[in-house]
Amino acid sequence: MVPVLALVIAVPLLVHTSTTAAHYEMMGTCRMVCDPYSPRPGPGPGPGATALEVLQDLSAVPPPSFVQGTKGEPGRPGRPGPRGPPGEPGPPGPRGPPGNRAGDPGAAGAAEGGDAGSAARIAFYVGLKNPHEGYEVLRFDDVVTNVGDHYDPSTGKFTCHVAGVYYFVYHVLMRGGDGTSMWADLCKNGQVRASAIAQDADQNYDYASNSVVLHLDSGDEIYVKLDGGKAHGGNNNKYSTFSGFLLYPD
Repeated sequence: MVPVLALVIAVPLLVHTSTTAAHYEMMGTCRMVCDPYSPRPGPGPGPGATALEVLQDLSAVPPPSFVQGTKGEPGRPGRPGPRGPPGEPGPPGPRGPPGNRAGDPGAAGAAEGGDAGSAARIAFYVGLKNPHEGYEVLRFDDVVTNVGDHYDPSTGKFTCHVAGVYYFVYHVLMRGGDGTSMWADLCKNGQVRASAIAQDADQNYDYASNSVVLHLDSGDEIYVKLDGGKAHGGNNNKYSTFSGFLLYPD
């Protein structure tokens, strides 16, 4: 085996020609080309040509021509790829036009001293200086507020001059000590619209309080009247008070 390998390595090229014109070549160490070769006329390599000359002669032969076939049908579309990352935010848009700050003009108010209407301002707050008892109208003679001069301290009555809806509230302190009770009513034109009672429990002072919302017409009178018992005046301390104001006119 060793002599055979040595012979293969030592002889890079072996050419043998026989009477049958068979041509044998060994190239390199591992590849054998067995090619029946017969001489042919022309300028090509002769019978004694080497394998390299034969290969060079074959390379001169032009390759066969290829004819392009018809175009095939398009293939099916592939699956969509993964969604890409979000893009960068775009630049800010142009600035819009300025808004209209000016509102619609309001309705003109009534002139002071003119006709009664939405501009009418009526309110009063009065206190009771002198004590009262029995069944009499409480004349709240300590006037603190009297916008519009619709309250008369000499009579204790509020007279309506602007028709509308009014709010009234009263607090009357009972003068205790004799075990009796006191009732205080708010009246409209002689009719009771609210009542309150204070009881002399254990000879202590007590309050009678209430409030109303009334619609008044021009000329209506509102006042607070005792219906029994004693009301404490309190000098200037205003323990007993009466007040009211216009919510909205007709």
